[in-house]
Amino acid sequence: MEFLQQNLAETLMVAGIASLILELAVLGLSTFVFLFLGISLLLTGLAMMAGLLPDTGTAALWSNTILTALLALVLWKPMKVLQGRKQSGNVDSDFARKTFILEDDVDASGNSRMTYSGIAWQLKSQAPIARGTAVRISRMEVGVMWVEPDQESS
Repeated sequence: MEFLQQNLAETLMVAGIASLILELAVLGLSTFVFLFLGISLLLTGLAMMAGLLPDTGTAALWSNTILTALLALVLWKPMKVLQGRKQSGNVDSDFARKTFILEDDVDASGNSRMTYSGIAWQLKSQAPIARGTAVRISRMEVGVMWVEPDQESS
C-alpha cells in the first residue's frame, strides 16, 4: 500500500488505462462511466506528475470527483448521440443469395415467415409472389429477408 501511495500519479494513470480498457474492450462503450472515470484518472495522474496537484490521496479523490462529474456533464449527450447512430445499408452474409421455393404467398407486409438457421425470418417482397415460386434472397435486414423471383430457375 505504501508503494502505491509513494507512486500515486503512476498508480492513477495505470488505473485510468485499466478503466478505459474495461470500457472500450469489455463493455464496448455501452456505459460511459468507466470512460469518464478513466479519463479523469489519467488527467489527475498527469497533473500530479506535472506538479499542478499535490501528491496526496485527498487531492486525487477531489480531482477525480470533479473531473468525472465535469466530463459526464460535457460529454454525456455527444456520446449518447454517437452511440445511437444506426448503421444503414444491407446486411451481407453467406446466405444472402440463397434460393428456395416459397411455402406461402409473400408481399411487402411481411406476414410470411421462414425458419432458417434456427431463426424465424419475416419474408418480404416488393411485388407479390405466389406460393411455390422459386425465389432468391435479394437483401437482408435485421430479422427480415427480402426475396425476389429467381430468374435462373425459371
